[in-house]
Amino acid sequence: MLVNYSTEIKPGENVLLKTVDLPPEVMCSLIESVSKAGGNAFPQILDTRVNRQCALCATEERARISAESALALAKQMNAYIIIGGNRNSNENSDVPDEINKMLRTANQPVSEHTIGKLKWVCLAWPSPSMAQKAGTSTEAFEDFYFKVCTLDYAKMAEAVKPLCERMERADRVRITGPLDTDITFSVKGMPAVPCVGKRNVPDGEVYTAPIIDSANGVMHYNTGTSWNGKELDDVRLVLKDGKIIEATGSDTEVINSALDTDEGARYIGEFSFGINPHIKYPMRNTLFDEKADGSFHFTPGRAYEKAPNGNKSKIHWDMVAIQRPDFGGGEILFDDELIRKDGRFVPDYLQGLNPENLI
Repeated sequence: MLVNYSTEIKPGENVLLKTVDLPPEVMCSLIESVSKAGGNAFPQILDTRVNRQCALCATEERARISAESALALAKQMNAYIIIGGNRNSNENSDVPDEINKMLRTANQPVSEHTIGKLKWVCLAWPSPSMAQKAGTSTEAFEDFYFKVCTLDYAKMAEAVKPLCERMERADRVRITGPLDTDITFSVKGMPAVPCVGKRNVPDGEVYTAPIIDSANGVMHYNTGTSWNGKELDDVRLVLKDGKIIEATGSDTEVINSALDTDEGARYIGEFSFGINPHIKYPMRNTLFDEKADGSFHFTPGRAYEKAPNGNKSKIHWDMVAIQRPDFGGGEILFDDELIRKDGRFVPDYLQGLNPENLI
């Protein structure tokens, strides 16, 4: 799926492969699949404990050389596939913020080139750490994981077309609930981008970006998030003319430190519907949480090139709210038309996106 559907590798294409905290058999399988498609595989096997030690010992000179080398390699690639395991999701929690900011700054050109210029897909591999976050046994999580990741994404690609069309006709968006969320913004003239297994696996979202100075109101997230390995809850943002003027949560200092990374970090780079019918509950794993049934995410930081609102930032922090009744409900309206209520799409032309029709 990753090689033939997500990235559509063609003969002669160069493919950068990365695995993180995974057994070598996973990389061997990737190399074999790329080779069968006629591509040239360039493997990198990474380990989060090694990455942490490199970060703790980082200097600006080493970060510069490493980033320049990575960018030079990326410029010779046609595609990028990364599969990330996670032995310990908090492995980097004791890496100082100033080091993380330095590394993000050094690697920003690499990230921009990879995301903007290459075919790419990112897959989160099941691990005991992820199962623990989800509150399940490892075996139960693996069963859930493969059900989510092998969804019929071609069927989803057809089902999202009416939503994309409606989003691109929209001007004013209003979101209410959960908690005290009540925010308005404009998406006038912005493209709507479907995510149906081509970039992230698991997948299932349709995103756009607010006009950069248009968001006003309160955004109060009802799921947990994390930043540099630090777990955060109850994040609440107050926005005026597009800018986050107040941010609080379970660790207000950490939240504001992240939002002070640069000017763009306090503006919104993405608004997206989550539509994967198998994902019901958050587990502090962005690849899963942002796709959850009945969810949306409203993202401080960098906008994607496919939905460019002009916001540039070193961060892109997907934070998620779920609007199903068991999470407090809520509504999303486009130009006063009720699009989704309590996590379910309301108009007849969007019924194909409700979970029973995607499974």
